[in-house]
Amino acid sequence: MNPRTFLNSGCLLLLALLLAGCSSLLPRARSESSPFKTFEEARHAIDALVPMKSDVATLTALGIDPVRQPNTAILTHADIVRRFVPSALLKREDLDPGVLACLEARDACRGWEITAARIAKARTGNFVADFTNFSRRLETTGWRFNALVLLVNDVVVYRAWGGQPSVSEVEINTNPLGPLQDMGPYFVTPR
Repeated sequence: MNPRTFLNSGCLLLLALLLAGCSSLLPRARSESSPFKTFEEARHAIDALVPMKSDVATLTALGIDPVRQPNTAILTHADIVRRFVPSALLKREDLDPGVLACLEARDACRGWEITAARIAKARTGNFVADFTNFSRRLETTGWRFNALVLLVNDVVVYRAWGGQPSVSEVEINTNPLGPLQDMGPYFVTPR
C-alpha cells in the first residue's frame, strides 16, 4: 500500500469519526472505594449489627474490616469525645446508651468510620464540541455511603449510617471561543 494512500485513508477515518460526533471517544472515569456493590448492600451490613451483641468477628463476616476495607478510619477515644461532646446544647441524657458506654469505657472504646462509594464520571455529548472545547458535558452517577461503628472491648455498642443512595449530577461547561477561551490569561499574565 502506498504511504500516501494509507495517510489519506487514515485522515478520512478520523474525519468520519469526528463528524459522527462519536461520544464513545470521550473520556470516562470510575472510582470504587468499597467492597460493597450497592448502597443497599452497605446499609444492610451496618443494619445487621446488633448493639451489645455483635463483635469484631461479626463485622469481619459482614465484610467490615478496617485492615481490608479502604477508606476506613480507626477512631480513638479522643476522636469520639470530640465528635459527641462538643456541643453545650447536647446533654448526657440525649446521647445514645451505646455512645455513653463507649465514652465511659475510655481506652477500651474505639470507633470505625467507614466511607464507601462507587462513582462513575463520563463526558457525554458531541465529540467535536468537546474536543475543540466549545462545550463539555460531564455526568456523575453512583452512590456514597458512610457509617460509624463504636466498639467497647471488641463488642459493637453503637452503629449509625448515612450517605447518598443515588448520585446524579450533570455539569455543562460552555466556552463560546472554544479552544481560544483559555488563552486570555496566557496573554495577560506577565512572563
